[in-house]
Amino acid sequence: MGIQKDRIRLNVGGKIFETTVTTLANAGRNSLFGAMFDDNWNFQFNNSDEYFIDRNPDCFAVLLDLLRTGELCIPANIPEKLLCREALFYGLLDHIRSAKWGQFDGNRLRHSKSVMGRAPGDGTAIRAGPDGGCCVAHGSMVHVYDWMLEEHPPIHLDYQRVNDVGWIDPGNIVISACERLGRGDGGMGLFSSSTGELRSKFQVTHDNQVKSYTAGALGFSSDYRIFASCKGRSNEYGIGVWDQITGKQIDFFYEPSGWSLGDADKLQWLQGTNCLMVATWFPRKDNCYISLLDFREKRMVWSWSDMGAPVTADGRRVRDAIAMEENSSICVVNEYEGLGFMDLRSRAASVRWSSRSRLMEGKMPDEACYPKLALHEGQLFSSMNDSISVFCGPDWVLTSRLRRSYGGSICDFSIGGDRLFALHSEENVFDIWETPSPPII
Repeated sequence: MGIQKDRIRLNVGGKIFETTVTTLANAGRNSLFGAMFDDNWNFQFNNSDEYFIDRNPDCFAVLLDLLRTGELCIPANIPEKLLCREALFYGLLDHIRSAKWGQFDGNRLRHSKSVMGRAPGDGTAIRAGPDGGCCVAHGSMVHVYDWMLEEHPPIHLDYQRVNDVGWIDPGNIVISACERLGRGDGGMGLFSSSTGELRSKFQVTHDNQVKSYTAGALGFSSDYRIFASCKGRSNEYGIGVWDQITGKQIDFFYEPSGWSLGDADKLQWLQGTNCLMVATWFPRKDNCYISLLDFREKRMVWSWSDMGAPVTADGRRVRDAIAMEENSSICVVNEYEGLGFMDLRSRAASVRWSSRSRLMEGKMPDEACYPKLALHEGQLFSSMNDSISVFCGPDWVLTSRLRRSYGGSICDFSIGGDRLFALHSEENVFDIWETPSPPII
């Protein structure tokens, strides 16, 4: 570092603080202090060996104590929103989040808050953001919340129905929507999460012409690609691929005969196998389809369908699927048996239903939401009616259940930013679940 001595005096808003470079270094290199003490940064003391920062001194005292001890103690006279605004300036929001709740663990989650009044009766999706916020899609609107659960300006799509939504980063959201007949205004766009401004549109080009299309399920890869199921008016049916940085279309997997890639309900990128899982299920189609697409060879390398398989009298079918690369398997769920597993190493895959992973007993309610699946840090989650079950271990044994007493069935849930968000169907509410912070010793 460019500073040789360890002790340092900071004048914050007229109040003197004396600390050490070692303490400020706990903020990390991506913080204001990380930049101040970088060798390439022109850090200058004034004549009194003080560095002046024109910010709120009371909030700085709390943040400095956080850097010293790792514990967050907010006095009653400091609004939490003000403290978070100051933490954003210093680049310390991650430190506040870490101090407020512990590392995510599905078996230790506790309900922390409910947000009322969003997704009235027709919630499409809830998606957790990377920084602890979330967005809720319903009808032609998307409501966006930061990690303090303060709502940003909602995104209106002018009566286009939202099909899916996903986060690129804390500042940008991708939304897929239906194309209105004759209008050519559907497809997919990149929006600012803070202002709702449309920043760019993702176009589909076929035969050197820009085509109108409906975008459905979204998927994202770690190398900055966006995948979307696409359904156009002519031959542009399949999975489109765009570059997140440039917004340019870089590939398109055209739909083979007999499959339903353009109507896909779920896309998931598998980093280890460099393939995309595409899943479509009843009632969107009469049969369920799950496949792995290899874009390097432009072919399906694995597929499964319940076509021709017997369906039970009560119409039980696969309702969601998630690929688990570490286990070389795909987990599926229906309304009754619970979790089933298919071996990705077998070309003649069949579902093996697990007796240890049963989701519920008894009869389903008349207006239940379809179950959903999520995989996070080695734990498997599945919603069923008004609860979310957590499964752990090599046999995926049920270890805990998250449940609230109101809100009705859970129509969607999502995990991110060390939080779990559950969107209910009846009471216009979504719940936030967090892991309690470890006790102070």
